[in-house]
Amino acid sequence: MKILVVEDNERVTQFISKGLREQGHVVDHAGTGRDGLFLASSEKYDVIIMDRMLPGDIDGLAIVEALRATGSKTPILILSALAEVDDRIRGLRAGGDDYLTKPFAFGELAARLDALARRSQGTETKAALEVADLRMDLLAHKVTRGGKTISLKPREFSLLEYLLRHAGQVVTRTMLLENVWEYHFDPQTNVVDVHISKLRQKIDAGFGQALLHTVRGVGYRLAAE
Repeated sequence: MKILVVEDNERVTQFISKGLREQGHVVDHAGTGRDGLFLASSEKYDVIIMDRMLPGDIDGLAIVEALRATGSKTPILILSALAEVDDRIRGLRAGGDDYLTKPFAFGELAARLDALARRSQGTETKAALEVADLRMDLLAHKVTRGGKTISLKPREFSLLEYLLRHAGQVVTRTMLLENVWEYHFDPQTNVVDVHISKLRQKIDAGFGQALLHTVRGVGYRLAAE
């Protein structure tokens, strides 16, 4: 899944992001209400994790209300240290789909996110991504090609998910560094090339049609050509 985390506490953000990426999810982060509203409005996410209390003049509930006012149906899990019944009711009535109080166990957070994703099938969340006979089941966290299961490491899964979400488009090395590795600078390594090579061996080697293509001097494209 592609998940947006809107949270100003760096330790909480790292805790959530690390756990989700280890499960193979793509994670974006915003530390302020304005940045959170911008990303939530301009990008497409499967689930949004929204901290209720944020710095600045836009808090979590205001973002939720603004998104619902535009017709967005993206599932939103509200995180908050406010645990009173009235606080939870206010969060749900603002448009949140679930409400989890701090502190929390990561396992419970992950289970709630999975439940929200399953509940939203048929609206905005896709259960699977496909190109030709290559299929990624986002809920089962499983990749197959021609019915054959392909075992991927978490980073390879995230890389393939990003490529599948941009199937047919050319994605640059910089796009991959920013969205899969969250590097907002060039680390001067060949980490992208190495992972692309390993991924190509797993999804293309032994199959009749190559799907992962190198666009020389530009980047990569996942497509049936």
